[in-house]
Amino acid sequence: MIIYTLGDPAGLGPELLLLIDVSSVLKQDSVLIIGPEDILEQHSRYYNRLRFWNKIDSLDQVSGNLPGIYLIEPPELKGLQFQPGRGDSSGGFAAGSSLKMACDLMKKGHARALVTGPLNKAFMLEAGFKFGGHTEFLADYFDLASEKVCMHLCGERLRVSLVTTHPRLRLVPDLVTREKIELCLELTQGLTQKLGLSGPLAVCGLNPHAGEQGAIGDEEDTVIRPAIARAKKKGINVKGPFPADTVFLRAYRGEFSAVLAMYHDQGLGPLKIVEFGNCVNITLGLPIIRTSVDHGTGYDLVGTGKANPRSLERAFEFALKLS
Repeated sequence: MIIYTLGDPAGLGPELLLLIDVSSVLKQDSVLIIGPEDILEQHSRYYNRLRFWNKIDSLDQVSGNLPGIYLIEPPELKGLQFQPGRGDSSGGFAAGSSLKMACDLMKKGHARALVTGPLNKAFMLEAGFKFGGHTEFLADYFDLASEKVCMHLCGERLRVSLVTTHPRLRLVPDLVTREKIELCLELTQGLTQKLGLSGPLAVCGLNPHAGEQGAIGDEEDTVIRPAIARAKKKGINVKGPFPADTVFLRAYRGEFSAVLAMYHDQGLGPLKIVEFGNCVNITLGLPIIRTSVDHGTGYDLVGTGKANPRSLERAFEFALKLS
């Protein structure tokens, strides 16, 4: 079984599910949708689609080993109303509650992988959840420090891992440590090997021009190069650090299997120029398989018919492949 959380009900998570043929993607696997049923019914009426899921109250109602599409609604969401395209803290509460239920089921071994719909970090925090993002939430739930997991975006020609995820930019230099770089390289190589990729990994510098021999910054010499040296001793095929303004083009042309960026926009800006809507967000280092789409809630796209479901399709495909 694969679990899919709808994310923020007012965002694209529910709508995208209606735009793909889940049964075809999953083949012989079942999917358990977690989230409010009403929002799926709203979208089904909009797209004139028949109800394709069976609502259940517990996993005891799942029909043996036969593939199927089921929906379970966290009891705390009963009575809440959600309007497509209009985000607020109730959407953050629904997203957090659904994610918590999914983690509880995953921890008990009820599913092979977790696919998550997009959520709004600000509304999650406003709803009272300690962590606004999936990566941080999942790390905390499974008793892992954020330093023990790595956020990775996997496109068809460009793949990027991140040393840091969503901190304020002014905090990034102190969060870029030898240990985190080394861990991300280990996890990233493990993923690329599973995908059958044999090229080296590339590491970005933190500073412009990768520090230019210390003239612009010394983190490359004091942190990044020592981490790369230690990773090489462990048998990791890695090169760098390289200036971030050229390394992504080299990776896109096939020179590297993946790039390790130091912070969010350094890595995901170049990636999304060429791969947006075609990437899978994978959390490396968790005791479970977790994949997601490469975009946010997209409130402005909900109900317009302009949403691209390809990233969700690939998230399901990778969940099967990696599990």
